[in-house]
Amino acid sequence: MTDRPVQMVNAFVPGTALPPEEAALVERRARLLGPAYRLFYERPLHLVRGAGVWLYDAAGRAYLDCYNNVASVGHAHPRVVQAMAGQAAVLATHTRYLHDTVLTYAERLLAHFPAELSNVMFTCTGSEANDLAYRIARAATGGTGVIVTDNAYHGVTLATAQMSMSIGPAVAPGPEVFAIPAPSPANYPQGVAQGFAAAVTAACARMRDRGIKPALLILDTVFSSDGLWLDPPGFLAAAAAAIRAEGGLFLADEVQPGFGRTGGQMWGFQRHGVLPDMVSLGKPMGNGYPVAGLVIQPQVVAEFGVQARYFNTFGGNAVAAATALAVLTVIEEEGLRQNAAATGQIFRDGLEAMARADDRLGEVRGAGLFLAVDILRDGAPSAPEAARIVNGLRDRGALISATGPQGHVLKIRPPLPFQPDHAGIFLQALRETLAA
Repeated sequence: MTDRPVQMVNAFVPGTALPPEEAALVERRARLLGPAYRLFYERPLHLVRGAGVWLYDAAGRAYLDCYNNVASVGHAHPRVVQAMAGQAAVLATHTRYLHDTVLTYAERLLAHFPAELSNVMFTCTGSEANDLAYRIARAATGGTGVIVTDNAYHGVTLATAQMSMSIGPAVAPGPEVFAIPAPSPANYPQGVAQGFAAAVTAACARMRDRGIKPALLILDTVFSSDGLWLDPPGFLAAAAAAIRAEGGLFLADEVQPGFGRTGGQMWGFQRHGVLPDMVSLGKPMGNGYPVAGLVIQPQVVAEFGVQARYFNTFGGNAVAAATALAVLTVIEEEGLRQNAAATGQIFRDGLEAMARADDRLGEVRGAGLFLAVDILRDGAPSAPEAARIVNGLRDRGALISATGPQGHVLKIRPPLPFQPDHAGIFLQALRETLAA
């Protein structure tokens, strides 16, 4: 039975003002952090702690976290916290000294990959991992051109921000970045696999017309920022073949779908039976501690290794390695991949049943504990309706967000220990929100 926390305060009544303390925090934040930061929700949430799949605000109210894939094994997981604190109390230093924990973690991590992917380089964030992948691809191919999807998100460094159509026009796209439509059936009615691969080939032709040689196809393997496009399984293989035929490499961005989120398998690319040249990792890797990495086929990184030395002060440090090792152990020993598959199917079935009864809910997509629901108004995509639902759920104690190029797709991505009873709590909150 789900240990649903006792609510310690009454639910927020829509239309009421922020309490003075929170209003002061919002003003202070804007004054100190500047204009580029954003807050979730019309009424910002002031969180002070987390436990398992629950988050708690400053007044003690519990919120069911259906969005946070950073704390993938649950907020403040005791085994992870113990490993982090224990290592920090002994040694916290970088990879230029010999230390066995980072090697133990590398061996354990690489065991979850195809044998061809046998090197790993450590960074602090997924952005750094994708940036490093681009540097390696340029060295390996002699090219500079990059292909992404047209609402992609791959990071916040200059190079990766220019590959991230979803963050706004200030930096994206870069002059060597070529966007193609996301692999949805609407974009490729002739067939997703064939059409998407043809789009890769066409993008390479556009590059060459501008005197640019292809270097890299980088894809979030579930296309989460594009609205979550996962099916049919296997369609990515043709796109990977297309970029290799043009002399480029395929990078599977597993920062969001990786570490068991899609259920059963460990990585999103495994649903497609494709072997990437490189795989970038991040967000859930340290359950909140900043640790990320790039897994690579050795021949891909060989030329980069000749041309440059790689060092990252905090990437792969002793505390990061111990923390990431604990996260991986929890995923393995607590059966979280299998739980994601089983609970995710129950969750999806519940969403599909609701969609059949309410025409504001459109197509439901997902794999494991990564789910999306199109939100419609009069049969058309509706970002305002999606925003109302997201904010209504927040007021009822369930946290999600919206995504997609039109902002009309509910993005549901809870921690991996999420249980069927938790899905039931969310579905009830969604019923109440729709009824309101």
